[in-house]
Amino acid sequence: MNEVLEITNLKVKYGGIEAVRGISFDVKQGEIVTLIGANGAGKSSTLRTISGLVKPQSGSIVFEGEDITGKNPTQIVSKGLMMVPEGRHIFPNLTVLENLKIGAYLRKDDLDEDIEMVYSYFPRLKERSWQAGGTLSGGEQQMLAVGRALMGRPKLLMMDEPSLGLAPIVVQGIFEIIQQIHEVGTTVLLIEQNANMALHVADRAYVIENGKISMQGTGKELLENEKVRDAYLGARG
Repeated sequence: MNEVLEITNLKVKYGGIEAVRGISFDVKQGEIVTLIGANGAGKSSTLRTISGLVKPQSGSIVFEGEDITGKNPTQIVSKGLMMVPEGRHIFPNLTVLENLKIGAYLRKDDLDEDIEMVYSYFPRLKERSWQAGGTLSGGEQQMLAVGRALMGRPKLLMMDEPSLGLAPIVVQGIFEIIQQIHEVGTTVLLIEQNANMALHVADRAYVIENGKISMQGTGKELLENEKVRDAYLGARG
């Protein structure tokens, strides 16, 4: 299985605070890989650095064999790395359809087929296609954020805390969609505090504590790991 993403000795600092302290991991073609850990462990900092929103202090980020360390977000998106950000960050005054089209802003081809693909995953978005994004429920806004990222035809879909602030029944639906996206061949890097849900869908997983990787294994292995169960499973925080 080919490696899509290789992270080597990545370090990230905010002022004097070292948020990511030399982590290394990889994501292979067609996998769901999840990073789990407590709030503030360094998960989101890792994702923001991969996506170009934060510059690393040191280390390397290699995507499909190309070093993309320090490139800007537009350059990274153009290579096929799309992110569903924490907090969704949709455009509240634009319609659902307009939000989806923004996800394909670098594309020059016809979008109709991909819009219908997104609507097949999220029928509620089709029902609300002319509704302003800001009037949607939290769960619907998360669907829109995922759909917007899919419009870019991602080679790697990165998701930052997709369950945050959502009711359990909505979270279940979001994770079912993640599995469906995976089944059609999309590679997924998932950052998630809901360790139980994340490990159930993950092929492989890494535990981040204080900016370092403390454990790794398959999703099943970490679900059965006593330390992981004691520290993370059952917790939503």
